[in-house]
Amino acid sequence: MIVTTKALYDVAYGKYALGAYNVNNMEQILGLFEGCQRARSPFILQISKGARKYAGSGMMDAMIRAAEARYPDLIFSTHLDHGDEKTCMDAIAAGTYSSVMIDASHEPFAENVASTRRVVEAAHAQGVSVEAELGKLGGVEEHIKVDEKDARLTDPDEAEAFVKETGCDSLAVAVGTSHGAYKFSGTQGLHLDRIAEIQKRLPRYPFVLHGASSVPADEVSRINAAGGALKEGAKGVNLADVGRAIPLGVTKINIDTDGRLVWTRVHREFFRDKPEGFDLRKPGDIFVEEFAKMVEERSKVLLSAGQLDTLRAALA
Repeated sequence: MIVTTKALYDVAYGKYALGAYNVNNMEQILGLFEGCQRARSPFILQISKGARKYAGSGMMDAMIRAAEARYPDLIFSTHLDHGDEKTCMDAIAAGTYSSVMIDASHEPFAENVASTRRVVEAAHAQGVSVEAELGKLGGVEEHIKVDEKDARLTDPDEAEAFVKETGCDSLAVAVGTSHGAYKFSGTQGLHLDRIAEIQKRLPRYPFVLHGASSVPADEVSRINAAGGALKEGAKGVNLADVGRAIPLGVTKINIDTDGRLVWTRVHREFFRDKPEGFDLRKPGDIFVEEFAKMVEERSKVLLSAGQLDTLRAALA
């Protein structure tokens, strides 16, 4: 069952966080649904502008609907990740998304407010939730690149003003995480004190952590042992810090890089060990299972495991 992210946040706030997983193909979708079925966890399925371009928006929509029919017991949101204003409007009109993210964080404050407000007005008219972003995370996310020197933490006073002026339903805050391969510098860490300051100004308001993959060291090592060349000693977000952020209002945790690492590790190891192989379904089957395991484990860390029936009762 597809619901809005707002409906999920209203129930989860302060108790657990929703894992928001970026998907690009059938195998990721199957692994995500299977992992959440095992964990009995609600979740957020994220599709980026790049994923829509890669698979085609119609294809992605059809795969989501097929997975929903295959796992009818699950409750989740379908979310457009890092959309510009036009992409958000297209997604709202498509009818498949229960939530969209407008990312105008690279624009001046006033322009970010104006763009976000326009998306909020269009989305709310269709019963769609809106996530916005304030502050600048380092790294690369789809069409946006921010150098480390330009990364900027979210200002608590600006956050309060931004939410009041735009009416957005959740806010992605820059509090020390970083996007994509930028994690491999290992320099980021969560500023829990900054989250607490923002929460004081916006009590019971849901915050989002972008770039929150953990980048497990064993995944990086296994990839490199199978022919990869990732930087050893890479660090992502400390999962213990994520747990400490939940009582501070962090209700959505974006996970993309970790899933890409699993895909890379599975395929590199498969073809290293089976150089004669050419049946794409065999590593595909392995990846679905390994991705499902990762999702199940993350659900436990985020405390969303076992929450499905409680959520269903709250939504009834």
